[in-house]
Amino acid sequence: MAEEKNVPAPEEETADAQPQETAAEPETFTVTREQMEKLEALAGQLSAQQDKFLRLAAEYDNYRKRTAREKESVYADAKIDTLTALLPVYDNLERALAQYGDEDSPHRKGLEMILAQFKESLAALGVTPIDAAGQPFDPEKHNAVMHIEDETVPESTVVEVLQQGFLLGDRVLRFAIVKVAN
Repeated sequence: MAEEKNVPAPEEETADAQPQETAAEPETFTVTREQMEKLEALAGQLSAQQDKFLRLAAEYDNYRKRTAREKESVYADAKIDTLTALLPVYDNLERALAQYGDEDSPHRKGLEMILAQFKESLAALGVTPIDAAGQPFDPEKHNAVMHIEDETVPESTVVEVLQQGFLLGDRVLRFAIVKVAN
């Protein structure tokens, strides 16, 4: 008699080797009222913290912009103060040149060179003279200290510049002191 071996049938083999897949059902949880209230409270706290963070970030951004503007303003004000203090030197150089009548004088030539260098330095810093002579009177740039009656000149025209005025960009550094025709 032949020995019988216990050999599983081919169908049984495949059934044992692969576990059966069942449809995965989503897990459902039961939440109590107390747990729901805690979740809502935590969500409210999170929302409040996010709002606080956004406000703080906006405040910091505004602070950064404000301090940058203040820095620029402080620099501009310091530049204006410094340049304003130097303008009397310009006036004195012009007066000194007006006193020298001799064109060939080495002192006059030296003063002319110093004044030219001073004008170049002012121009490099952005300072421009106010062109006033022969122009219509502009109260935002000129300071009229004298009026004359002259029929040959149009009314409210600057006849003479008594002291040169200067601009720094579009800001008046010093008003031009002028004589105006009525």
